[in-house]
Amino acid sequence: MDISVDSKPRLPEGYAFVPSNYEQHTGNLAVYVCGFNDVRILPYQMQPLGPEDVRIQMKAVGICGSDVHYLKHMRNSRIALKEPMVLGHESAGIVVETGKLVKNLVIGDRVALEPGIPCNMCSFCKQGSNNLCRGIKFFGSPPTHGALAQQVVHPAYLCHKLPDNVSLEEGAMCEPLSVGVHACRRASIQAGTHVLILGAGPIGLTIMLVARAFGAVRVVLTDIDEKRLSTARELGADSTVLVSSDEKDCDGEYQAIRSAMGGLIDATFECVGTTRTMTTALKVTKSGGKVCLVGMLHDKMTLPLTAAAAREVDVLGIFRHRNTYGTCIELLQSKKIDIQKLITHRFGLSHDEVIEGFKASAGGGHAIKVMFNL
Repeated sequence: MDISVDSKPRLPEGYAFVPSNYEQHTGNLAVYVCGFNDVRILPYQMQPLGPEDVRIQMKAVGICGSDVHYLKHMRNSRIALKEPMVLGHESAGIVVETGKLVKNLVIGDRVALEPGIPCNMCSFCKQGSNNLCRGIKFFGSPPTHGALAQQVVHPAYLCHKLPDNVSLEEGAMCEPLSVGVHACRRASIQAGTHVLILGAGPIGLTIMLVARAFGAVRVVLTDIDEKRLSTARELGADSTVLVSSDEKDCDGEYQAIRSAMGGLIDATFECVGTTRTMTTALKVTKSGGKVCLVGMLHDKMTLPLTAAAAREVDVLGIFRHRNTYGTCIELLQSKKIDIQKLITHRFGLSHDEVIEGFKASAGGGHAIKVMFNL
């Protein structure tokens, strides 16, 4: 898909740029990406409340790498942005209005919003793989607006009530936590598993927490950034390996990883998405083990698949998540996972704070998770 960006960003029909005193605006505001490195707070008109929908006063919205990609590149992997779009898909808030057929929620309930609205009619949906639904509408993925707004309307069945001991920020973190749960399920992580994670960014760290909760006995992370590895150790990694982006030292890297693991690697999660890191995953994982490709940086890779296939190494992919929110809420309620340790930066909904929040999220190894408190 081609990227088409006007020199003057287009706005949704009927909208106008918010004046400098936008804080006094009485309508619903949202954060739009309007062009390359161009993020703005603008009025946002919600869809009408349907009989099975709820209206949510948003309280906590996290920023994901995909949001930053849309802002910096006007695309995320193969999906291009053609017009201004509201960002954000990691969200939680409070129910302020319910449709006439809603029975599971009442006004005042605190909820985590599952961001994907599947068609519920296709073969994928009917077999429980709704994340693969071709008609899914996902927050902050063109052409669907996201959740970084003061209020949104969403189907009630995709709004999960939070227990009293789970905060709204933790509710918003159910979305990245869901990626970790889905990945660990795909790779069959269980008691006694030895896990390697390539990439100590937010998703790599989330997978580490979930793998540990699922019973992994040894978890090792690699990264090119020592600060991220330090954070991984603070959060419970058994060991870390500082690697290089230099293509010439691969054999030394493989040896260092095997030494840190102290034994065979049952499952490797590749959370970067490059040819180099995926090659490492295939080389070091044990025969009969599993490699789960989570990172999506490179659309195309040249990999030693024949050698991996001869050792019966299973290569798995994941796309977002499915049927995970109940598990995530249970992990948070039981305190098996302390996800708030990943939130390193917090901002409000003002022009300057929005700009600073996205700068922090795109700033390399210093921020893990940026959270907007609305």
